[in-house]
Amino acid sequence: DDHLIVVDKPPGLVVHPAPGHYRGTLVHALLWHCHNLAGVGGELRPGIVHRLDRDTSGVLVATKTDEAHQGLVDQFKSRRVQKAYLALVWGRPTRTGEIDRPIGRHPKLRHKMAVDAPGGRTALTRWRRATSYRAGVSLLEVDILTGRTHQIRVHLAHEGFPVVGDEVYGPRADRRLQNVAEPDRAFLDQVERQMLHAESLTLEHPVTGVKLAFRAEPAPDMARVLAGLDRTATKQGAADEKA
Repeated sequence: DDHLIVVDKPPGLVVHPAPGHYRGTLVHALLWHCHNLAGVGGELRPGIVHRLDRDTSGVLVATKTDEAHQGLVDQFKSRRVQKAYLALVWGRPTRTGEIDRPIGRHPKLRHKMAVDAPGGRTALTRWRRATSYRAGVSLLEVDILTGRTHQIRVHLAHEGFPVVGDEVYGPRADRRLQNVAEPDRAFLDQVERQMLHAESLTLEHPVTGVKLAFRAEPAPDMARVLAGLDRTATKQGAADEKA
């Protein structure tokens, strides 16, 4: 509408310009598509109120006016925006779980974030295990009540359940795959990025006050992996879900 634009971001697309990514970002696409966007919320990140990692797919909202921008910034700060993700992880977490540990910049590896890092900020993540597969991976439905950089990836890795395909916070893929039998291994061997998807976003329209909910299906690469694992699921795996 005149105030908001919601996109289904594909994996591999950087949200805003940053060192090493000065062209071809989502911001550049928005500036081309929305002719009055320039300057909304700042010149470097026009219209951007939240972000997704480059290799995370899914729902993202941007603003077209200063009024909408300020309204959504306030909603994110007060944690009134609901964000739900799908994460394919290594291991079999408990049926439900919560991680309430601060996240900050890693003290030595500056490209990474870390739990309980000096100067870390409050971070709260909750999950529900939707499916476990015989390949030793599980699909989680994840809610984040804060929006720290790499929050889901950092928290789940800290708990011992790194996101499949995450080369920053997870183990090397070949170390995990060597314990996976065919045909499951063939599906997981297709993974080329972290299997993390922003599935839904619920918010109040910052101008009209109407409650809005948006949902996006997993990107094609993640959908293929999940479909393949579903086809090879065993009766024992189904029984495990009742535990």
